[in-house]
Amino acid sequence: MKLEVYCDEAYPELFSSREPQARYLIIGSLWLRSEDRQRFKADIHRLRDLHKIGGEFKWTKVSPSRLGFYTELLSWFHEQGEDLRFRAIAIDHAQVNLFKFHENDQELGFYKFYYQMLHHWIHPFNEYRIYCDFKRNRRRDRLHTLKKCLNYANLAATIHTAQSVRSRESVLIQMTDVLVGLVSSRLNDKLGTGTAKEGIVAHLEGLLGRRIASTPLCEKKLNVFKINLQGGW
Repeated sequence: MKLEVYCDEAYPELFSSREPQARYLIIGSLWLRSEDRQRFKADIHRLRDLHKIGGEFKWTKVSPSRLGFYTELLSWFHEQGEDLRFRAIAIDHAQVNLFKFHENDQELGFYKFYYQMLHHWIHPFNEYRIYCDFKRNRRRDRLHTLKKCLNYANLAATIHTAQSVRSRESVLIQMTDVLVGLVSSRLNDKLGTGTAKEGIVAHLEGLLGRRIASTPLCEKKLNVFKINLQGGW
């Protein structure tokens, strides 16, 4: 099976910030069959046209005037069932020891967690293409190294590419941004009472029948991996 994965993140600066604005760095991914890409894109564009949404849509643009669009977008996401899946990893920045485990390199540590987010959903005999929202890296080979490590760790699968895409060029990256922002806002307690963002989070939680929180690996629709870096069992 040929699959595509679209990725984005929230609060990537947490590993270096002296005044962190949140607890969890979130890296998220949207998973779909390649054969479904055009259909999903057409559906999203139809919703944008219906609600007269011009330019990019993203979590930071959620507002009362656009509540109808984002509510319908999340309803559409839910209606696709397991044909359209989301997985995120939540990293508590206070638990991250860059010096001991990541060569005191925040960029290296970031991509190691990217690997953890992707690796456990890669299955034998499938082919994958991974598209990440554009991020300016100190080293240009980060995504090439990520692809190489994923291929080494998944010998029966094939990762054809891991490349950056600017979000304005991909509605699927924009969809990922919304879901990443939604998960981040819930886990980081950033939802103001009565706001449009609280409203669409509540809408999706109602569709899921549960609060957005850490899930077991077997959860396929909206999976949240809250990694524990302090050990234990």
